[in-house]
Amino acid sequence: MSTPRKLRLGPLPRTESVKLTFTCTASLKAELDRYAVLHAQTYGEAVDAMALVPHMLEAFMARDRGYRSFAPSSTMTSKKRQPDGQG
Repeated sequence: MSTPRKLRLGPLPRTESVKLTFTCTASLKAELDRYAVLHAQTYGEAVDAMALVPHMLEAFMARDRGYRSFAPSSTMTSKKRQPDGQG
């Protein structure tokens, strides 16, 4: 029996989106594809690697202390900050 996985990136929420285009290395794209497969296995829903990128960036920015101290709190609108500063 396998142990349930817990990924840093949880199930993806449904959100309004704006299209952006970016270039990455072939190795990063391969890693994103592998992460998408693991995410699908973990949460039971197939997801394209590119659908993960915005959520990964959002999670990264939300946890970046330097950015949080610089950016006004209103710029992080998708997640409300917790009173203890953990979110």
